[in-house]
Amino acid sequence: MTLMFTNTLTRRIEAFVPADPARVTLYVCGPTVYNYAHLGNARPAVAFDVLYRLLKSRFHRVVYARNFTDVDDKINAAARAADVPIAAITSRFIDAYRQDMAALGVLTPDLEPRVTEHVPEIVSMVERLLVRGNAYVAEGHVLFHVPSFPRYGALSGRGVDEMVAGARVEVAPYKKHPADFVLWKPSTEDLPGWSSPWGRGRPGWHIECSAMIEQGLGETVDIHGGGQDLIFPHHENEIAQGTCAHDGKPYCGLWMHNGFVTVEGRKMSKSLGNVLLVNDLLREAGGEAIRLALLSAHYRQPLDWSSTTLRQAERTLDRLYGALAHLDDVAPVDTGPDYTAIEAALAHDLNTPAALAVLYTLARESRGAPTARKSEIKGALMHGGALLGILGQAPARSLEMEPREPLDRGWIDVQLQRRNAARAGRNFAEADRIRRDLEQRGLTIEDRPDGTVWSLGR
Repeated sequence: MTLMFTNTLTRRIEAFVPADPARVTLYVCGPTVYNYAHLGNARPAVAFDVLYRLLKSRFHRVVYARNFTDVDDKINAAARAADVPIAAITSRFIDAYRQDMAALGVLTPDLEPRVTEHVPEIVSMVERLLVRGNAYVAEGHVLFHVPSFPRYGALSGRGVDEMVAGARVEVAPYKKHPADFVLWKPSTEDLPGWSSPWGRGRPGWHIECSAMIEQGLGETVDIHGGGQDLIFPHHENEIAQGTCAHDGKPYCGLWMHNGFVTVEGRKMSKSLGNVLLVNDLLREAGGEAIRLALLSAHYRQPLDWSSTTLRQAERTLDRLYGALAHLDDVAPVDTGPDYTAIEAALAHDLNTPAALAVLYTLARESRGAPTARKSEIKGALMHGGALLGILGQAPARSLEMEPREPLDRGWIDVQLQRRNAARAGRNFAEADRIRRDLEQRGLTIEDRPDGTVWSLGR
């Protein structure tokens, strides 16, 4: 069954043909770590985790890299506000991101490169672009000269002038062309910086991914993924600098981008106060329910999150786990038309809604089916669950952990305050009693340097 995916560059569904089937490479742009992950960060992590699982089921070796941007102006601002080194900020939120993604059932990538650990490779790539005439030095900056790459704009499908007029392009007097972008910029003494041939400075945003791809995956990556918002300028710039640094060799075989997450039909933004953090959502529902909700829409389409999204996902999980519980004594088989239908859905542009629809149908059919059919149903449910990253718990445990009523967050906060007071008064027996009571209700309690947080134990 051929894998077919939509290539953003060509705007067509194409057969996936890796350059080396013995070593398939996948790179996905990860978060800038200055705060907790929001749903917009979680969606590509979950969507491309399904892709990773699918590729691993087809190829002997898949090397998946998802980076951390751990030097950035927002990180610098957060560190300055807290009067700590940037590593104190980034380490904290890298740990938080990993915990949140693990709660969503996201597999750990093979590589998790950080920008600060790849500065020599970044400097080397910038030097090559200068030698090839694709970059120039101006007022302590090194900039990529966009007119030196005639194919610039192919990914976004827009001309250079159109992109400059309608995008976040910094206008600076030292640029030769308005679309030229920074590869290296100077750092003042109060900012993070590294030595370079152009003085003390730090990398531009775009060069980091190209250098990390080259170092970890090679000159050409089979699949490059990320959010739709990264098409321009980030990925457009990656193509330009990556292609030029490798003497015209293709930078990426296939580009895949996931759609935006909206909340009640509106874009998530701080100004609207509707940014949904995964860390907060995990206090309302299990990570598996959040994951299922994120997979309920096709990865390329917008996903609108509403007040009922999680409740619906929880009810759906109940039905699926209920079916598995009913089939507990049935031996699964790994063949059958449903088994094939799930793979076919995911093989055709990672169609998770279609794959989930097969699972829903199987759950409805499971109770009245004859024994042989039940074996097929259970095998398909387990196989589909493994590819989608759900249904991995023992059914009885999952159904036991599923909250049947909305959680009283106010009551939980009061219990945590009582526990903190008991700990402060060194009444550890009372503190432990409160913790046990909360854990018996299916909650996980975590004491962090910045306070105690809770989440559903599922």
